Amino acid sequence: MFKKILIANRGEIAVRVIRACKEWGIKTVAVHSNVDKESMHVRLADESVCIGSHQPANSYLNIPAIMSAIELTKAEAVHPGYGFLSENANFSKILEENKIKFIGPSPKLIKMMGDKIEAKKVAKKYGLPVIEGSEGGVSDLNQGKKISKKIGFPVLIKAAGGGGGKGMKIVNDEKSFDIAFSSAKTEALKYFGNEEVYIEKFFQNPRHIEVQVLSGKNRTVHLHERDCSVQRRHQKLIEETPSPILTDEIRKDLFTKTVTMVSKIGYEGAGTVEFIYEDGKFYFLEMNTRVQVEHPVTEMVTGIDIIKEQIWIAYNGETALKQSDINPRGHAIECRINAEDPAKNFQPSPGTIGMCHQPSGFRTRVDGSIYQGYKITPYYDSMVCKLICQGRNRTEAIQRMLRSLDEFVIEGITTTVELHKKLLKHKKFINSDFNVSWLDNEKII
Repeated sequence: MFKKILIANRGEIAVRVIRACKEWGIKTVAVHSNVDKESMHVRLADESVCIGSHQPANSYLNIPAIMSAIELTKAEAVHPGYGFLSENANFSKILEENKIKFIGPSPKLIKMMGDKIEAKKVAKKYGLPVIEGSEGGVSDLNQGKKISKKIGFPVLIKAAGGGGGKGMKIVNDEKSFDIAFSSAKTEALKYFGNEEVYIEKFFQNPRHIEVQVLSGKNRTVHLHERDCSVQRRHQKLIEETPSPILTDEIRKDLFTKTVTMVSKIGYEGAGTVEFIYEDGKFYFLEMNTRVQVEHPVTEMVTGIDIIKEQIWIAYNGETALKQSDINPRGHAIECRINAEDPAKNFQPSPGTIGMCHQPSGFRTRVDGSIYQGYKITPYYDSMVCKLICQGRNRTEAIQRMLRSLDEFVIEGITTTVELHKKLLKHKKFINSDFNVSWLDNEKII
């Protein structure tokens, strides 16, 4: 097994990786910006290296600084977590050239599946249904309008080189196309350095379903699905498994086609294949070539440590799991706890944490990196921790989550804890009568 792993990330995912490494007996190296020197991941790691200032470009996205930290600490492998450099094919390639193991797929596969247009072609080739849309990137207004008319409005314009809701515009009719197309291109260039967009049919009432996979040279297995349909402006808030709306027949078809594609492309590591689901049909959306924020709900029902499996595949090249080993039990829900004020349009709420009490109890888990006296800065993502609860069924999981949310105390900053209570008590959530547009179309706060 690896003797030392550097975690090229921060916050709760860095803490999560450190914990997995410790259980393997692996030494860990934390990298951090100058404002993160008191962070939990720095305190828990065996070694730490400051790699730059608070701006991500100068620290967590600073490849030369991270390479220097690897050389200084003699780390054998790098775990990228999610975000930052986790899906950067160039970073993976540089590590490969320097004989440092990247805990993730090859640079070729990161590039192929990270390009939404190319990924769509790959999915179609191996039998996954895809959303009707442009065959490639579009940068010409008239071409974009022509494609949209052929597909039929409403359409969705998306940045070809990124995600997270940036460079994404819904266009309901032809007269509003020009402004939306120009705006999407501008955002795409600003956030991803590539103004190309692609256009696809917009679904009015879809669910967001994703399948977790682990794949090695020997086999690919799925760890069942997650339903991530509670979103605000394309940002996930609540995730759960299993999906309350899929039938066994649809689920089987979804898993079979997903595993076939992932196996055929020669994927190695943990990955997630995402789908739009509407009216009994699913359509390939994208593949994330990294661990997901919401991976703990899958771990809760399967009993499988996805991070440890990632590390094992990176070291050994094969997965030790067989499909028959994976037998999910019960239902799990995850709430993302963000330092935001829902009453003020989810305005970030940085500050110093006062009294802090995190819930515990039967089948209750908190993945986080906060503590009393810790300062939440405005420079990074606003998620401070994740609360995950499991029950024998969905009803029990909801009740356990509500009990746990009641126990959560985070003073000094405003969080989304109270919002989650409202959402979980809402009749539409209880009845699973919602879609990805629910919170954008209905006033809950």
